[in-house]
Amino acid sequence: MRIAFARANRRAPERFRIVHFSVQYDHVHLLVEARDKRALSAGVRSVSIRIARYVNELLGRRGPLWADRWFGRALTTPRAVRVAIVYVLANFRKHARKRQPRGIDRFSSGESFDGFRDWRPGRNRTPWTLRAPPPFTGNEATVDRTWVVRPPRSDLARVAWRRLGLLRLDEAPSQVSGIGDLAGALDSAPRALKTP
Repeated sequence: MRIAFARANRRAPERFRIVHFSVQYDHVHLLVEARDKRALSAGVRSVSIRIARYVNELLGRRGPLWADRWFGRALTTPRAVRVAIVYVLANFRKHARKRQPRGIDRFSSGESFDGFRDWRPGRNRTPWTLRAPPPFTGNEATVDRTWVVRPPRSDLARVAWRRLGLLRLDEAPSQVSGIGDLAGALDSAPRALKTP
């Protein structure tokens, strides 16, 4: 999955960027920036096709992978961006059967996120959680994780949401409101997307 995200991010980063992601058991959440609707559509199509190819190859199967289309919404306020970031990076907590310890989901872009209140990338050991992996996780040890996601360019995704408070390592989507069961893009700003 990280390879698919990284390659999609290298395609046209000035038009479409994956800023954050999380891979769940049967769906993927993305927070992206797109220059316009056309770039958003092309970028999501590219990511979806790449993921389908890699997953089909890992599983030794052919045919469609996605049962449904992606959907998303524009994020236009700092609060909406913060809620979407929590929703994407901490989505595993929403799906957990029991309370999860503080930490970062290893199947997300959380390890490169510098918006946690009590942890910064590269300064100390990553506090991973121990959730079960998605069923199609392959050996991605060769992926350089530093280029899987791109830093955001929009003010909303870089700075404005931080005024509402950095994220805690134990924060969960159920503790915030305003996003429902999806996470989005801005025309040159973040958009929360869910691919079932």
